[in-house]
Amino acid sequence: MYALYFILVTIICCIMMSTTVANEMKVHIPFYEQLCKGIQAGDMCEKLVGYSAVYKVCFGMACFFFLFFLFTIKINNSKSCRAYVHNGFWFIKLILLAAMCSGAFFIPDQDTFLNAWRYVGATGGFLFIAIQLILLVEFAHKWNKNWTAGANHKQLWNGLLALVTLVLYSVAVAALIVMAVLYTRSEGCTYNKILIGVNGGLCLFVSLVAISPCVQNRQPHSGLLQSGVISCYVMYLTFSALSSKPPETILDENNQNITICVPEFSQGLHRDENLVTGLGTTILFCCILYSCLTSTTRASSEALRGIYATPETEVARCCFCCMPDGDADAEEHTEKRGGQTVIYDEKKGTVYSYAYFHFVFFLASLYVMMTVTHWFHYESAQIEKFFTGTWSIFWIKMVSCWVCVFLYLWTLIAPLCCPTRQFSV
Repeated sequence: MYALYFILVTIICCIMMSTTVANEMKVHIPFYEQLCKGIQAGDMCEKLVGYSAVYKVCFGMACFFFLFFLFTIKINNSKSCRAYVHNGFWFIKLILLAAMCSGAFFIPDQDTFLNAWRYVGATGGFLFIAIQLILLVEFAHKWNKNWTAGANHKQLWNGLLALVTLVLYSVAVAALIVMAVLYTRSEGCTYNKILIGVNGGLCLFVSLVAISPCVQNRQPHSGLLQSGVISCYVMYLTFSALSSKPPETILDENNQNITICVPEFSQGLHRDENLVTGLGTTILFCCILYSCLTSTTRASSEALRGIYATPETEVARCCFCCMPDGDADAEEHTEKRGGQTVIYDEKKGTVYSYAYFHFVFFLASLYVMMTVTHWFHYESAQIEKFFTGTWSIFWIKMVSCWVCVFLYLWTLIAPLCCPTRQFSV
């Protein structure tokens, strides 16, 4: 239900940023001007469209989730009064969410609010990205540790480890070659050449560090599988960043501007902007929603605090990320009430952290706000130009790439820098 609320508000934000929808509403809604004046939204409802409207709606949604974050702190029993509020009263919550989103339009001194809220949104958006990067590193370590535990009993897992590692590095190397071919040329494209070379070198560096003797002595479970996962993700972010970079133009022999450093076929892909934007936006927000839901599980919450299952309790399985971590033998009591199934498994507390759940959705609200409004290019933002290259989006993706490498590298060298501390990664 919380995810449904999140999707509903996100769709409203996309509609507010769409000039196509605004024009269609002017044409097909009778008495459009009178309606806009009646609700005091301006002569043509200009107060309900654009980046400022998205900021206000997302402010209401962020306040909604932050309020429940404060309300659900330190809930350890799913049968407490506060837990019942968290798990029910959906219609009242919907009214509360609508009231908060609507009330944001009546905040006085709009200019000051929008300027201040922009920096809050950017901070929350960066923090949301950081959490996802931490969980990606945790996923890579968890995958390797789980299959390595199986290799102690069956050699089949060793073969699977080697095969998957080979596939991951093949994909990373192939992606590097493809980007070098498509996004560089003999003259120009300096940015692209440097970034492709630097990111490829970083992948090679972390791979060598992962199998170095000093790291292996402290972390026997460190291997090429984790660095292969990180390398593939770095190549993906590099490709995504290069695709988001504003095109470079030069003068040809006829003194005409030509676009360079982009694949020729990409210009054809962007001819139908509505199709590309609709499909791309849907995929992006499905990924955001998936990140919100998966990062609020008990295992992910513990991973962010540095708590991991011990290798002795690992049971190797192909779908290790879909199974409970060491809780398979935990007693569960399921109770149905009000058409809703509530699972009671409180051997370590509630099934998931209610407060952390709402905090992640709070950060996701800020991330959606910044993404839909093109981060720091908000004044010219339109949902139809969602995939038009901007320097802010380009650098956000590149910095995310380097932060991911740094986080993984820190998990490798932290035991060497702090030899007196215990690290269970």
